[in-house]
Amino acid sequence: MTPITTEAECPSTWSRKRPEADMRIIDLSVELTTGMPVYPGDPQVSVAPALTATADGVNVLHLDMGSQTGTHVDAPFHIDDALPTLDQLPLERFLGEAVVVDARGARPRSPLGPSLFEGRVRAGVIVLVATGWSQHWGTEDYVTHPYLTREAAELLVAAGVRTVGIDALSVDATPADDFPAHRVLCGAHAVIAENLTGLDRLLDAQTAGEPIEVSLLPLRLPAADGAPVRAVARIG
Repeated sequence: MTPITTEAECPSTWSRKRPEADMRIIDLSVELTTGMPVYPGDPQVSVAPALTATADGVNVLHLDMGSQTGTHVDAPFHIDDALPTLDQLPLERFLGEAVVVDARGARPRSPLGPSLFEGRVRAGVIVLVATGWSQHWGTEDYVTHPYLTREAAELLVAAGVRTVGIDALSVDATPADDFPAHRVLCGAHAVIAENLTGLDRLLDAQTAGEPIEVSLLPLRLPAADGAPVRAVARIG
């Protein structure tokens, strides 16, 4: 298991103090609720009181969910037992500067090829793909999202990108036969974030020339295939 890196070992711009008026925090996460959408075949979600302040003196929730619930990250282990688990990845994969790629003009179930990313990405950044599909969250149309082609994933890996997020159910089509984008990205030990929301606000900030930093830090689950995250962006 890779030990948690301390701030002293890994200084981050998140630790630098900035004037509060110069920055904004944007929530990029969906709510965790009973009966919420999940990937076909994944465990259903249930959130219910386990203890109550009235009866037990404290309020505690009981949570039933899969590791790929809601806004979450995939570790490479998600698609291959031989690849790294969540706790074997460096924390730098989950935190840093973001570049948002605008794919909001894509049609349902359309492939997003390498031309969308050429000249827009570089090594070390977190690439967020804004399809606009988060507007369909909770509807039947959510599964008709655009998706990355194998070639697009290969371009991202070749460019040195090791964290890719999307505001859709998956970076691959739903349903998928072989998960080609997952296999390319996970094969390079990249992190994949799915079911993001609010990326349109990041596009506006990016167009205005504002810097964007993103945190996709997951729950600390040992030997896991992935975990829910409270994804947030800091603008300014």
